[in-house]
Amino acid sequence: MYPLVRELAADGVPVAVTCRVLKITRQPYYRWLRSPVTDAELAAAYRANALFDAHRDDPEFGYRFLLDEAKEVGEPMAERTAWKICSQLGWWSSHGKKRGANAKKPGPPVHDDLCAVTDKHGVTRHEFKAGNANELWLADITEHWTGEGKLYVCAIKDAYSNRIVGYSIDSRMKSSLAVAALNNAAARRRIEGGHVAGCVIHTDRGSQFRSRKFVHAINRHSMVGSMGRVGAAGDNAAMESFFALLQKNVLNQRTWATRQELRIAIVTWIEKTYHRRRRQAALGRLTPVEYELIMKPTATQAA
Repeated sequence: MYPLVRELAADGVPVAVTCRVLKITRQPYYRWLRSPVTDAELAAAYRANALFDAHRDDPEFGYRFLLDEAKEVGEPMAERTAWKICSQLGWWSSHGKKRGANAKKPGPPVHDDLCAVTDKHGVTRHEFKAGNANELWLADITEHWTGEGKLYVCAIKDAYSNRIVGYSIDSRMKSSLAVAALNNAAARRRIEGGHVAGCVIHTDRGSQFRSRKFVHAINRHSMVGSMGRVGAAGDNAAMESFFALLQKNVLNQRTWATRQELRIAIVTWIEKTYHRRRRQAALGRLTPVEYELIMKPTATQAA
């Protein structure tokens, strides 16, 4: 409030009047006026804000990765400076340190679990069924080592046809990995003449799916979020089954020297083999692409 008092005083409003309206005393204001915030303090505050925003979106990042994210938004700084700010404020990677009995628990879900069904005996199970395309999507992230380090894949599957409607591949597991996959899926469906508004997207409680960026992306596409429990693979079993196929048919087939060659292999298998050649019993021995092409006229007539 002190800068406001100073600005109003410059416009001719007495300091006593402004302080009385704002219910603050004049003595602290005059002390602040003699020693306002320095340029160095202001620069440090902007740097801390940039590091905090990056840490909140990707809590598994260490200070070196946070430093890269801050630089991208226009707040470059020395590595030592980033370490000092993170150290003073306790912003450490959620995966980087052993914390014993006081380890940080996974964050709360940001969405209700819309795929859970409880029967008459009180047993809860999950149903991943959809009567139409773009009614229920499932998303998850997997990783695999290459000679250059890990490669991460975020994939989104339509429960109606089991088609991978969107995916993204990156060398770092950031919240933007999940956001890019969602944006790609929405763009693909719109190009095909569909719409995604009202579609439920079900995920686990990973930090990427709980991030502000991913939640904002869901809202921007007018979709509905759904989230399972911590460490319960059965809550997203349909995506686990897809990644098991990817592991068997691509990831474990050989040793991958570079991220780029593994990236090409993943895209080729998804687009050529999984979508167009691999027939699925659940789809009446059709491929995902065939199933959508055959069922689309029927769905249109029914509508």
